Amino acid sequence: MFTTYILAANWYEELLKLLPDGKLFSLRAVFDAIPAILKTLPVTLLLTLGGAFFGIILAMIFAVVKINRTRILYPIQALFVSFLRGTPLLVQLMLTYFGIPLLLKAINQKYGTAFNINAIPASVFAIIAFAFNEAAYASETIRAAILSVDPGEIEAARSLGMTNRQVYLRVIIPNAAVVATPTLINSLIGLTKGTSLAFSAGVVEVFAKAQAIGGSDYRYFERFISVSIIYWIVNIVIEQIGRAIEKTMDIKAPANLEKMEQAQGGRI
Repeated sequence: MFTTYILAANWYEELLKLLPDGKLFSLRAVFDAIPAILKTLPVTLLLTLGGAFFGIILAMIFAVVKINRTRILYPIQALFVSFLRGTPLLVQLMLTYFGIPLLLKAINQKYGTAFNINAIPASVFAIIAFAFNEAAYASETIRAAILSVDPGEIEAARSLGMTNRQVYLRVIIPNAAVVATPTLINSLIGLTKGTSLAFSAGVVEVFAKAQAIGGSDYRYFERFISVSIIYWIVNIVIEQIGRAIEKTMDIKAPANLEKMEQAQGGRI
């Protein structure tokens, strides 16, 4: 019987019919929404990977500025990071969503440019907000990882005639990456969950889709269980990929890992 369901073209629909469909709670409603919600999963992954990619780049810049304590850039960086870590991600998302269009309008008026604000997808504003928020937290992780690099290796590289750029690319970054990777993987999982806030900026990702489906039949509880299952599975996959990366790099938990993980807490 089970084989018949698997071989049928509409096997998933047939399996759903086997699930109870109660008036108070419907197990069938939990699973019948999953295919529709999964169609928006690429948007969630785009927000996650985009925010992580640009966030790590910004975090490296923030970390280097803080380590070198550049006279002009350091106070700006410190104030910026303090603001990002001291305000909710949802507020930052709204500031980005409404603030960037205002900035572009001001540029258009002053310089006669013709930026088409309406042509910018809402997902772009969300990625920008997630990237800066990610950078604020990841910068401390990266800074700690950079400072954990053996000074002897750095001096040896400089004694070989390497420039500061070469020292960073060939010595500091590879060694720091080994230390920072476990915490950055945890940060990526947190960012994935944080993308659920993007619906407030009009981005239709998995949470927004689940909410829309729930609004059509008032089965909100079941639909939110559906999206919870999807987030859970996605984060398990990310965690397993992270473990595989750690195993490949032969990463051992650094002594200051607990402090680094605490720096990632309280994001939302």
